[in-house]
Amino acid sequence: MSSLASLSSLSSSLLADSASGGSAEGGVTVDFDATILVQIALIVVLLVFLKPLLFDPLMKLFEEREKKIDGAKLQARRMDEKSATALGEYEDAMAKARATAGGERERLKAEGTAHEAEILEAVRKKTEKSMEEGRQKIEVDLAAARAELKRDAEALARDVATRILGREVH
Repeated sequence: MSSLASLSSLSSSLLADSASGGSAEGGVTVDFDATILVQIALIVVLLVFLKPLLFDPLMKLFEEREKKIDGAKLQARRMDEKSATALGEYEDAMAKARATAGGERERLKAEGTAHEAEILEAVRKKTEKSMEEGRQKIEVDLAAARAELKRDAEALARDVATRILGREVH
């Protein structure tokens, strides 16, 4: 307690000196006596007791926190690398799938075009056949109609000649 009293008397004397303007030279006078040694001893004792009780646990806490932060950063970096790798693999797989799908689409398109050409050719041939059959039927019907008209024309001509001449014409 005497060191506290000396410290307070030292601080009050310093305050008094500064309030009165200090010494004649304008500097501050500091007396070094035994109280300074007591204060240094108190600081060393406090450091000896506080180091294991306060500073060491705090330093361990800071180190652990730093390790956790570094570990989390490392884990985040690894996850980022994994996701970049997975994204690259995904994009590669999608490119392969697009290429395969494009090839398949082209193949199916070619098959469809070939099938369409086959169907059109079959329809064209069927249409030509139907048209040819229609022409032949028309020709047959036309020949039959001409023969019938020729026969009817002769009978009609005889009938007209008979009426005009008034007698039977053979």
